[in-house]
Amino acid sequence: METKTVTVKQISDAFSLEVLAGKKELHRTIDKAQVRRPGLEFLNHFDFIATGHVQILGRNEISYLHTLDDKEARHRIGNMVTYDPPCVIITSNQEEPDGLLTYCGEARIPVLRTPDSMTEFVQKLNGFLVKNLAMEMAIHGVCVNVSGIGVLLRGKSGVGKSETAHTLIGRGHRLVSDDIVVIRKLSPQTLLGTHDGNNREFLALRSVGLLNVVRMYGRTSFQEETRLTLDIELIEWEKDALNNELEVDMKYKEYMGVKIPHIQIQLQPGRDVAGLIEAAANNWYLRMQGYSAAEEFRHRLEEAFHDEEE
Repeated sequence: METKTVTVKQISDAFSLEVLAGKKELHRTIDKAQVRRPGLEFLNHFDFIATGHVQILGRNEISYLHTLDDKEARHRIGNMVTYDPPCVIITSNQEEPDGLLTYCGEARIPVLRTPDSMTEFVQKLNGFLVKNLAMEMAIHGVCVNVSGIGVLLRGKSGVGKSETAHTLIGRGHRLVSDDIVVIRKLSPQTLLGTHDGNNREFLALRSVGLLNVVRMYGRTSFQEETRLTLDIELIEWEKDALNNELEVDMKYKEYMGVKIPHIQIQLQPGRDVAGLIEAAANNWYLRMQGYSAAEEFRHRLEEAFHDEEE
């Protein structure tokens, strides 16, 4: 799978950063999701420290450089530059130390500045990079947020996924994406569902046409993204299948190495599919809290049995 990148300009624009040096080098690319604060990087070049990370200079780093004489400060900055950071960002609107702009300019490394504190900016930038550099795939389906739980609806074309999403919107839930769902792998345990930009806020209904849910139902009918928690597949009714289990065994669907619970809902005229999806989402939430209705029911039967024996 192709490695994703973002440019320094994308970061500069996203966070309204001040460009101190390297305005012509903002096309430089970033392919590592974690930023670094220089520590050992100031001392020397060590092969065990990865190169190519964005370097962030907070109050501690800037204060340290200001304690050094000009020659020593330039030497430390030169050591950091050998790790080839895509850019260097100074936080808290601090004044740049002597030699920083010179060394970075010679190495064609942009230097930028933000008024945000180190902690605040690192958190925001790491989140931005994780999302934009995440491995992703696009699938045919519908993504909705049901009571805070991200649900991916799948099924054959024409099975009623979009119509079901429309019903869920009418019940106060939110559309994330219709027809094309972009899935991003944020971590070994986390998948994010979102739209592809072109289908943002749109819902296509057969015999009706294309709807803009925000214009029709308001801002609360749509959200940009959601953590995917349940994979629900809408399938045709199986006439001879047994569907009276007290508790359905948990099955899983895997996307890019991440498994999420998978449920099949059989369709039949008159069935409240949207209601079943709400029930599935809420029941999954309760199971994650350690509650099982089936276990409680069995416990009641056992107590009743023991009472009869006594």
